Amino acid sequence: MNIKHICLATFFLVPVANAADKQPMNGMPMDHKGMNMQTDQQVAGGQAATATGTVKKVNLEKGSVIIAHGPVEALGWPSMTMGFKATPHQLRTLQQGDQVEFDFVSKGMNAVVTRIDKQ
Repeated sequence: MNIKHICLATFFLVPVANAADKQPMNGMPMDHKGMNMQTDQQVAGGQAATATGTVKKVNLEKGSVIIAHGPVEALGWPSMTMGFKATPHQLRTLQQGDQVEFDFVSKGMNAVVTRIDKQ
């Protein structure tokens, strides 16, 4: 096994192990609103921001949502339509046309939703 195979195995196995560690406790519903918890993306050096916009498409299978959002001053972004990664829990109540306010962490143009609320 060479270093390339080891790196690929690590790339695919670490997220699986991490996801298994984040399963909810049996019988204990968790409401994370207002907890301001750091995400894995923030730890990896991403920038946090808040925006408002309109949901254009929800893809539960891919774990993503496309949002047409207004300017994001914290990142110097103009208004645009782009995709964001999100958890199934965050996506379950969203529908095309919903107006939302959301927090996300961006590393370049890769963005992960950390909170999303309908307006």
